[in-house]
Amino acid sequence: MKYLCLAYEEEAKFHAMSQSEWDQLREETLAYVDSLRERGQLIAAEPLKSARTASTVRIRNGKESITDGPFAETKEQLGGFFLIDAASMDEAIELALKWPSARIGSIEVRPVEPELREERRYG
Repeated sequence: MKYLCLAYEEEAKFHAMSQSEWDQLREETLAYVDSLRERGQLIAAEPLKSARTASTVRIRNGKESITDGPFAETKEQLGGFFLIDAASMDEAIELALKWPSARIGSIEVRPVEPELREERRYG
């Protein structure tokens, strides 16, 4: 089954890192990505640009609204994602726990619906 893992991070924590700390975290992350790929468990992984570059769009009562930045006012913001193939939620959580930035942020693990349900969006 597919699981989407959303990596939430505080940009300030990354800015506070020394170059050697960043280099170590980056190398560790890339090595973990390679290991997941070699085991056939990584479907996709992408970092995102700063939340400051985002726009949030919505339509309410027929009116468009576009806001700069993320909608949620939180310290942690979505920094990237990885899509994995795991046998169970427990296995997906174990894989997410090994993602290096989980030590300084958080990883949300969610099962992917195989298709948009006909009867109801959330069952």
